[in-house]
Amino acid sequence: MASPLPLRFVLSAPDLSALPSSPGEIAVAGRSNVGKSSLINAVANRRNLAQVSRTPGRTRLLNLFELDSAAHEVRGSVVDLPGYGYAAVPGRTRATWQKMIEGYLLGRDTLRMVAVLVDGEIGPTALDTQMLEWLRAHELPHAIVATKHDKIPSTRRQKRKKDLAVACDSASKDVTWVSAVSGTGIDQLRTTMRGWLAP
Repeated sequence: MASPLPLRFVLSAPDLSALPSSPGEIAVAGRSNVGKSSLINAVANRRNLAQVSRTPGRTRLLNLFELDSAAHEVRGSVVDLPGYGYAAVPGRTRATWQKMIEGYLLGRDTLRMVAVLVDGEIGPTALDTQMLEWLRAHELPHAIVATKHDKIPSTRRQKRKKDLAVACDSASKDVTWVSAVSGTGIDQLRTTMRGWLAP
């Protein structure tokens, strides 16, 4: 069993320039309500590390979590990006978020991986596929993490896994399926994240 990632919250930043330096970083991206905060809590095995809200669109800044290097062999950080696609947020605010996110993704020299979270229950939305296309166009390293594995009936899982991978223009083996509720895939993701941050 992979040990939890010893993450601690450091700060919320309005843009890239306000972030401290990092030897290596993982960005967590996805639409509002896909479960980004829940996933961060799950890999750290801490219930309230990242604030989970019932209201989509609450993550409005770049939230930085740092690995406690004194307690772990891998150093680095994780950044929770504002969720995209929440219609109740004013258009001007969404435009600001987009500029913030793109500025961070294109300007963070130590970015090792962008974990794109896709809702496994409903599959990728048009905004998810746009994000993946944008990352590929800019040749940014990224990986697909399908959330909410527990919400898919067992009889439909194999087909859903195949369909989701096809919709994301990816191979099934390259999609990591997880559930922050049941713990499915969390150990695997912890190991994968350590690999992304390894020197």
